[in-house]
Amino acid sequence: MQLDDLKARADELRSEAARSHRIRVCLAASCQSSGAGEVCEGFERAVESAGRGDDVEVRRVGCLGLCSAGPLVAVDGRNAAFSELYRHVGPDDVEGLLDSVEGEPVEQLRCPTDVPFFQRQHKVVLENSGLVDPDRIEDYIAQDGYQALVRAVTEMTPEDVLREVQTSGLRGRGGAGYPAGLKWSTVAKAVESPKYVICNGDEGDPGAFMDRAVLESDPHRVLEGMALAAYAVGASRGFVYVRAEYPLAVERLERAIRQATKEGFLGHGVCASPFDFTIELRMGAGAFVCGEETALMASIEGLRGQPRPRPPYPAESGLWGGPTLINNVETLANVPPVVRNGGEWFASIGTPDSTGTKVFALAGRVENTGLVEVPMGITLREIVEEVGGGVPDGRAFKAVQTGGPSGGCIPVELTETSVEYDTLRAVGSIMGSGGMIVMDETSCMVDVARYFMEFCMTESCGKCIPCRAGTVQLHDLLVKIADRRATSADLALLEELCEVVQMTSLCGLGQTAPNPVQSTLRYFRHEYEERLVETPPGEFLVPLDVVDT
Repeated sequence: MQLDDLKARADELRSEAARSHRIRVCLAASCQSSGAGEVCEGFERAVESAGRGDDVEVRRVGCLGLCSAGPLVAVDGRNAAFSELYRHVGPDDVEGLLDSVEGEPVEQLRCPTDVPFFQRQHKVVLENSGLVDPDRIEDYIAQDGYQALVRAVTEMTPEDVLREVQTSGLRGRGGAGYPAGLKWSTVAKAVESPKYVICNGDEGDPGAFMDRAVLESDPHRVLEGMALAAYAVGASRGFVYVRAEYPLAVERLERAIRQATKEGFLGHGVCASPFDFTIELRMGAGAFVCGEETALMASIEGLRGQPRPRPPYPAESGLWGGPTLINNVETLANVPPVVRNGGEWFASIGTPDSTGTKVFALAGRVENTGLVEVPMGITLREIVEEVGGGVPDGRAFKAVQTGGPSGGCIPVELTETSVEYDTLRAVGSIMGSGGMIVMDETSCMVDVARYFMEFCMTESCGKCIPCRAGTVQLHDLLVKIADRRATSADLALLEELCEVVQMTSLCGLGQTAPNPVQSTLRYFRHEYEERLVETPPGEFLVPLDVVDT
């Protein structure tokens, strides 16, 4: 397949789609849970009964972003002459919205799009989300899908692809922000074979749903990113490791793999080139620790998901002992536009040290909950108060928690902090995979720390003693403080134990488990101290000179 042929096909598909009005119904998991499936079926029946199948297309799409307003429906005119977004759509609204295709909009359902939630976003990873039907490869091709892959395998060398990724400055979106180009180059230099590419879709952070939404909304984008990575590093086999709790993502991934293989974008002789690459799906059983790359590989191999000491690193000796490249969903979803538009284009977005954009799952005490993609360098305050619409019910904004159980709580006084890997680390948190939980004045920070420690304690694989025993002891101390049964000695022990667990645990789960405790102690210490007692209930200090000997 030649690039010009694929571009011609994309032009033809776009021209065909422009002849019809489009009704796009969000069928991501969040909107489905609020009844979007029934709404979509209602539109399909109404279009058929009205005999409008030739000029109105009902398109089942992925996440439209504003999850708190679901079910969401977008109505587009021919050739994108107009577009209206509607919120909280129910089955009874179908007829009126169908009439609005060539008439007046339905005002009571309109969702304004000239607001910061939409205007402040910069979509790269999510550029197709809500536009394409994730079950139709034709929709992805019409949005220039697979052009980067065809160009790479027909016009570029693996070194050329690697160079674009290095130029882009793309850093891993899974947590630590390790430079993707550096990781790729390590695998590319390895002489052992076979090599593997793994997409880490084991998203386990409480309140995080970024990877799930990307896999549900635009699965071909992730497959194309994996194929480009495999071409750059010399791999021939890939795996998508995804949570079994994401059945919709699994279903759409399976269909996308079949379609891409049938079209020649995966399999033997990709795009009629000498490059071979196959992708298989592996489902995790819900263990949070399997998000750690060595535990993930053990799980794929059929072993118990437990981490192992490093070195050797997966880039040198990973899956079945072969050099292995592991990136998460969002990292790989960035690769097709990087190759298609060039590394310098991507590097022009964001900041010099944190290039590009970041997808966040905005949740908690905030008006607009949902999926957002913003340029690196935006401040936390802008995300919460402008994009998120601020804290509801007139309550005060208190803190924002980033990075999931591995992250920290940042107080309102520091929300002018820019969203970059190094600046967030400097204030005691991390970027993480992209969970962002907003807290208001009613949130108790001791309870927040206890919640995340309970999660880490439950999810510890138990392999190393510092994590297995330390998280239990930390949780017990936090319960004791929350119940007003702890003394200042207990608080001192809590701080000491945080350092021990952080410094001696085997993998990232234990090493970062104390982060929520340490950050809340750093900024909200008074909430701990006001719960302390001088003497624990039921205990009495008796002077030694009155003890009967």
